[in-house]
Amino acid sequence: MQPSVENTATDYDAATSFLGKWGRFQRRVFFLLCLSVVPDGLTAFLIVFLADTPAHRCLLPAHLNLSAAWRNSSIPLEEDASRGGASEPSRCSRYKLEHLLNYSDRGLLPGVDVNLSTVPTEGCLDGWQFDHSVYTSTIVTEWNLVCGESWKNPLTTSIFFCGVLAGALISGQLSDRFGRKIMMFSTIALQAVTRFIQVFSPNWIVFCALYFVVGMGQISNYLVAFVLGTEVLGFHIRTIFSTAGVTLFFGAGYMLLPLFAFYITDWRTLLLALMIPSWLFVPESPRWLLSQGRIEEAEAIIREAAEMNNIEPPAVIFTPLQVRNIYHSLLQTSCLFNVAYFALSLNTANLHGNAYFNCFLSATVEMPAYVLSWVMFRWCSRRMSVFASLSSVGLLLFIIQLVPAHLVFLSITIEMMGKFAVTTAFSIVYAYTAELYPTVLRNTAVGACSMASRIGSITAPFFIYLRTYSVSLPYILMGSLTTMAGLLSLLLPESFGIPLPETISHMQQFPG
Repeated sequence: MQPSVENTATDYDAATSFLGKWGRFQRRVFFLLCLSVVPDGLTAFLIVFLADTPAHRCLLPAHLNLSAAWRNSSIPLEEDASRGGASEPSRCSRYKLEHLLNYSDRGLLPGVDVNLSTVPTEGCLDGWQFDHSVYTSTIVTEWNLVCGESWKNPLTTSIFFCGVLAGALISGQLSDRFGRKIMMFSTIALQAVTRFIQVFSPNWIVFCALYFVVGMGQISNYLVAFVLGTEVLGFHIRTIFSTAGVTLFFGAGYMLLPLFAFYITDWRTLLLALMIPSWLFVPESPRWLLSQGRIEEAEAIIREAAEMNNIEPPAVIFTPLQVRNIYHSLLQTSCLFNVAYFALSLNTANLHGNAYFNCFLSATVEMPAYVLSWVMFRWCSRRMSVFASLSSVGLLLFIIQLVPAHLVFLSITIEMMGKFAVTTAFSIVYAYTAELYPTVLRNTAVGACSMASRIGSITAPFFIYLRTYSVSLPYILMGSLTTMAGLLSLLLPESFGIPLPETISHMQQFPG
């Protein structure tokens, strides 16, 4: 590994303290960056509505000469494990049509003259009849992603999160190499173009390929905006921005999603309506410019900020220091897996009641969680905050198994409490990660840890898919993983009250 020379400067927070805490410059950066993640909140869980599976049954050709009695009895009853074993009409089979035509022509009645349990069945050879009372169309109804093809539904979501995983890693490295601002605007453009093309997807494979790219762009935009705000803003405003600010605006976008989906029930039109690029004018990170030795450019941005705040800057803002060669080493750390957050968010369509209201409720629960994350981040230990919130999630997910099936309201309440706790942890972990790593590789580190956590989000759709075998199984697995993640968080170094590190030599040592 080749040694590299790092250009450092006097303590950034001290050197820029003359700007004040909450001037016009800080307000502009704060709100513009927060607004840039609203579209991310709108589309992060869009798949809940794009790929929802309406009630369906085997289609019977209209030209068949069947009596009304046999048409109404053409679907066998089956036990549905996801609904507590209740008997419901099969979604994937029907009685063989040749037998039904024979019984109908002979004037026999189902259940009276014919024992239906003795009638052979067959698959949905003529396709499916979907319930369109909620959705005009989804990708499930468009490409028949049911029965033998139902595995494609959770895979669609996983492919999106594979794109998120790739974007988290690639964008971090590119951002640390070429700058925060250029990457931010590049990813905004990438999302806009890809989503527009995705509207015209001719088949599931093309849709998934484009969805992968959308995932790359979405996480890249969020991470770069997050790191940019963390580096530009001062300590107290940075704490608000990284915990409550950017996350509340993300949550606001999430809350708007069910409103859009309620009024736009066609998946292609919904995609088009949510294609909201946000072209915002934000400065490059002076911290990043300093880490690249571009002191004059960094000073120019700070002087513009001073002018905006009506403050006279000092003659010299940053003083170059003697530099020394060091070796870059990539530190290994335990990145928390966010299975619970994404699984609980994606599970809203499976909860009892209206899917739109459940999604809105899931989004609304996040808002006080983001406020709590700011309170904890402002006054509490980082490690204990993460440990407490993740342990609470594990406990709540285990408790939900003890609730009787008929107490639906209580089950949803406990699940939302779990969503509240895991959202708090999710918000804290992002800000915590940004504090642990230095400016020279902060975006790469935040991206790498986000990439590791995407293993959880990629598997989350299949956790929900396990409901078809046992309703309790997803909660048991999620509860176990979040409890384990909470315990592992105790191994991380503490960063409470410590300034952001500028170089690798400023980093704290990880235990062990």
